[in-house]
Amino acid sequence: MISAEQFQWEIDHIIANALREDVGDGDHSSLACIPETAKGKARLLVKDEGYLAGVDFARQVFAATDPELEFNPIMQDGAQVSYGDVAFYVSGSSQAILRAERLVLNAMQRMSAIATKTREYTALLEGTGTKILDTRKTTPGIRALEKWAVKIGGGENHRFALYDMIMLKDNHIDFAGGISAAIGKTKSYLERTGRDLKIIVEARDLDEVREILDNGGIHRILLDNFNYEQTREAVALIGDSCQSESSGGITAETLRAYAECGVDYISSGALTHSVSNMDLSLKAV
Repeated sequence: MISAEQFQWEIDHIIANALREDVGDGDHSSLACIPETAKGKARLLVKDEGYLAGVDFARQVFAATDPELEFNPIMQDGAQVSYGDVAFYVSGSSQAILRAERLVLNAMQRMSAIATKTREYTALLEGTGTKILDTRKTTPGIRALEKWAVKIGGGENHRFALYDMIMLKDNHIDFAGGISAAIGKTKSYLERTGRDLKIIVEARDLDEVREILDNGGIHRILLDNFNYEQTREAVALIGDSCQSESSGGITAETLRAYAECGVDYISSGALTHSVSNMDLSLKAV
């Protein structure tokens, strides 16, 4: 996974780019009718139910917009919320609050939706020992926010991107000439380049699980679209040789049944690509 410093670099660049995109050469609506010296106060009002995410991101957005803004959090990331709750207050330059408003709302609404769905999935897995993972099925440009929200919701991050882990999926395997060829070439590449990256290999059936195990040196086997019986058999084959992960069309209805097959992880793109934003509003007080 990426370092804390690199993750913060991603957040800083998301904020800078989003403000550039939204503000451009000026928030002319505010500039036209609100004096530069005007001071104001606003609150983040929850108009929905679920789990809150993005409070610390909001703090960073306001600080980047105007370091003189005063941010007063009432609720923390991960808090359960319901209609009428106030998450934070922000006070200071009215123009600055308005410049930051849409970025804060867009981010927090989506992050809270992701955290809420992740919390739902982690609750379904309680007591099984299986952990929920996100995927790279994220919104381009704001992956760090969505991965952050998964962590707030109690899930775990898969690889962040293409550069921090090796993941040999079906197309890699087919293009490389098969599982053993793909694994062999990957090990040679890592040795040649001096990179220390974990290797995950996707298996489409039990024969491929056996072939992956025969090659050794694998961090995790991804069991793609296996049914329950195949998953149980694959877990038995894998044993303590490496980690196991189920993936492919797993829903809230089937999640626990897959976990009870004994896999270490279940990955779900739905955590980030199939959520409806939480209803939040920033209102002047």
